[in-house]
Amino acid sequence: MFSILYDHWPGLLTAAFVNSLVQAFYVYICSFRGNKLLALGGNSGNPLFDWFIGRELNPRIGNFDIKTFNELRPGLLLWVFMDLSCACHQWKTFGKVTDSMILVTLFHLWYVVDSLLHESTILTQMDITTDGFGFMLSVGDLAWLPFTYSLQARYLAFSPVELGFTGVVAVLLVQSVGYYIFRTSNVEKNDFRHGKNPKSMFADNLLPDLQYMTTSTGRKLLVSGWWGRSRHPNYLGDWIMAWAWCLPCGFNTPIPYFYVVYFAVLLVHRQLRDDDACKKKYGSEYVAKQREY
Repeated sequence: MFSILYDHWPGLLTAAFVNSLVQAFYVYICSFRGNKLLALGGNSGNPLFDWFIGRELNPRIGNFDIKTFNELRPGLLLWVFMDLSCACHQWKTFGKVTDSMILVTLFHLWYVVDSLLHESTILTQMDITTDGFGFMLSVGDLAWLPFTYSLQARYLAFSPVELGFTGVVAVLLVQSVGYYIFRTSNVEKNDFRHGKNPKSMFADNLLPDLQYMTTSTGRKLLVSGWWGRSRHPNYLGDWIMAWAWCLPCGFNTPIPYFYVVYFAVLLVHRQLRDDDACKKKYGSEYVAKQREY
């Protein structure tokens, strides 16, 4: 019974894709009704492009924010349920759940719970503030995320791997390092953005508080802590965690490592977009800071 999601994977994927397709058409049609706040990138006048990218910035049904809901609820929760269903299938087939499956499932659950606990921070991300909601985000949230991010658990469901004590400790170390960088750098950024002066994670100067400069545009730019050492430390931590999710699958096939490669491409693209936005926001000081990294 509990392996039902695993057993009906093709049908569920098809249903998720159709649902995202219908949703994309719905929000596109509704974007022409009334005085809607449109996304700059999705208001080109090309119907196909605007439908794909998203014409309206934050489509709503009453007070219900469709984009924010899609970003935080259905895909993330289905991801966890898909993992659990894969673990149940492994138990049903082999009579046990391997340490690799336990790690992958726990790491994904950890990531989703962390996202929900810090869900308010999504309101400052480019997906919410800049990108329209169209087919790209709709299919990404409802179909791509839960069915590709659970790829490692699905692989382990029919090809079990035992890591042993040393392997478990090594993978846990990779996950812990990645999460520490990811979470502490995001805390620094979000606290600073909300007017707080967070403590530096590094004892590299006599002043424990994070340091910043006021740029020519009047904006404040962090120059110490994680953000004084890396352009996007949160992306680095996120990518390290991606390795921890794939390593438990072993090296018999490259398929489980698709996520690491895909995520690297995604993060590089995000970094380029972020850098372009930061140059406009902070001016020449940000360009000079880039050269120091």
